[in-house]
Amino acid sequence: MRSLPRLPGASSLLAVVATAASLFSAGAQQPAASNLVHTKMPTGFGMMQPLWDGKAPGAVGAEDDDQPKLFCYPATGPGPHTAVVVLPGGGYNHLVMEQEGAHEARWLQTHNISACVLQYRLSPRYLYPWAMVDGQRAMRLMRFHAKDWGFRPDAIGVWGFSAGGHLAAWLATADPHGDARFRADGTYGEAVQSDAIDKVSARPDFAILNYARTDLDPSIPGTNGMEALTGKNAPQVLVDALNPVLHVTKETSPSLIYATERDEKVNSLNATSFFNALQKAGVDAEVHVFQQGPHGTHMGDDQPRYPELAVYPLIVEHWLQLHGWLTAPTAEK
Repeated sequence: MRSLPRLPGASSLLAVVATAASLFSAGAQQPAASNLVHTKMPTGFGMMQPLWDGKAPGAVGAEDDDQPKLFCYPATGPGPHTAVVVLPGGGYNHLVMEQEGAHEARWLQTHNISACVLQYRLSPRYLYPWAMVDGQRAMRLMRFHAKDWGFRPDAIGVWGFSAGGHLAAWLATADPHGDARFRADGTYGEAVQSDAIDKVSARPDFAILNYARTDLDPSIPGTNGMEALTGKNAPQVLVDALNPVLHVTKETSPSLIYATERDEKVNSLNATSFFNALQKAGVDAEVHVFQQGPHGTHMGDDQPRYPELAVYPLIVEHWLQLHGWLTAPTAEK
């Protein structure tokens, strides 16, 4: 395992990301507005909440996929509730809304935790920074409306899968009061805030990471940057800015990390590398690397070929209990 570079301070991290964004915006081409993905809605949600009233910033059209939104599954027991933003995977070019979204949201709901599945913007219609913008806005929207929506403002987490796990880890390590959007001159934060919601912290209070891309080091087998997010030939400074393991600090969100050794798409070294960085920074973390299971095993409870994984929901439940985010365990319905 390579040694990590010296962790940047907040000001140096902003400079790195701003430089990256400036370089990227100077050389990238926005995909044609006709490149639609047509994301399917998850099933069983109780409420749909757009992230912005009216047109989303950076939107290139007026189709459904141009309007990022939350599909919410509110808890019904006594509150206020812990809340979780679920980030489906799909390689930043589609979203696995049912098995990596609705399924987990319903599981959380039965455990008296409110959940919202995020439909974030996708390649090729949208490249960096728009998925990150949507992730930050989702966290801020949940926290801004915590009292109105019955959430604990200090218990709003993320649960991400694969590319959604990368987004979750990015949120866990990014500047909570920064902004993923930048202008060509490198200005940051206040210049692009659109309303009071943008002033709220975007850092999750905890992160659950399932087979997540958390380390973009090319020495890890199968790791070759994030082309679907950044476009081709992204400058290394941008790749580094989007590499969560390089930006872990003592302020990073406590994390539960799940992976399988036989994952053919996201090597389990991503999990152990991020865990090691969290340990070095003194952040509470727990990692489980199971021997069996390919990429995309969801919660592990729908994998009859890999019965070992069936214990994972119980691991999540106990980890949430350990930290006080699940205060009244209930039997699954």
